[in-house]
Amino acid sequence: MGEILRVSQDNPAEQDLVRAAELLRAAGVLVMPTDSVYGIGCAATPNNPAYERIFDIKRRDRAQTLPWLIADECDLLTYGKNVPEWMFRLAREFWPGALTLVVEAADAVAREYVAADGTIALRVPDSTLVRTLARMVGPLATTSANTHGEAAATSGVNVEPRIVQAADLTLDAGSAPLAQASTIVAARQGRPVILREGAIDAGQICHL
Repeated sequence: MGEILRVSQDNPAEQDLVRAAELLRAAGVLVMPTDSVYGIGCAATPNNPAYERIFDIKRRDRAQTLPWLIADECDLLTYGKNVPEWMFRLAREFWPGALTLVVEAADAVAREYVAADGTIALRVPDSTLVRTLARMVGPLATTSANTHGEAAATSGVNVEPRIVQAADLTLDAGSAPLAQASTIVAARQGRPVILREGAIDAGQICHL
């Protein structure tokens, strides 16, 4: 544990992708860059022990669930259901990018990844590295790579040493391009509600 691998987000080397994918398939915990901030994640497969490890590493309440990083806009239909049309418009406008959509979870989503209200948070990051990994192994259950309550890491060197040591592998791609968390949007009574304003401001969301 504690190994760091230098990678490129835009043009990841094939051997780096293969290594990271193999680790994820083997129930490993991976620290990875995204376009927004650095994340710590695992393959979102049923009964994956890595999922519980992430909560321990982050020191996060298990009552919360982890957002998923997905590969493509079409995955919104695969992992969500009863998605309002305005969410598809937001996805077309801002994906790949720093927009997280909270949707009703599809029946096929393993229950440990579904929030108490039956929802799941989905994002297509603007990262060739992460999107390719999601195509190779499936969605990645991911949260920011920091101790719960602390500032998110915006570069590989800023990931807490404790977290690097606890993870199986850290992918370091330098500074995250946006260095700001994603904006989270949910549906309440069919209308958009911004749960967290991040890299995309509220005005852009309301405009659509």
